[in-house]
Amino acid sequence: MLDTNILILRRWIDPAELPGEMAVSAITLAELSAGPHEVRSNGEQGSYDEYAERARRLEVLQRAASEFDPVPFDAEAARIYGRVTAAVIASGRKPRRRVVDLMIASTAIAEQLALFTTNPDDFAGLETLIRIVPVIRPAVPQEI
Repeated sequence: MLDTNILILRRWIDPAELPGEMAVSAITLAELSAGPHEVRSNGEQGSYDEYAERARRLEVLQRAASEFDPVPFDAEAARIYGRVTAAVIASGRKPRRRVVDLMIASTAIAEQLALFTTNPDDFAGLETLIRIVPVIRPAVPQEI
């Protein structure tokens, strides 16, 4: 399963670092759907940067929606979310700040899939529940 950051950075990630068969959670599509609405103006209403960023985020969403049939966050993932939350608390971290990440991890666990991410620290404490596969965060051109 791919974490949301993989989809955002995918065109710069070495394909050899990703699995041959890929899946995404419906939670990832929710995050990507919110992305264009979270773009903030840089002080100039209607600035090119704001429009370009919104367009870039919409493109990522559209690609993901057309390429993947998302795995739902179902009753099994919801049950697993309790164990995931407990593991995060046991590791001394606060689960509320990571709800979306933990829901993606719960979905992957329910499907018995590894989770590929450029942010493995987001999933610290879950090592006994899921295989987290770190992916090298690529250098991204400034214009995005």
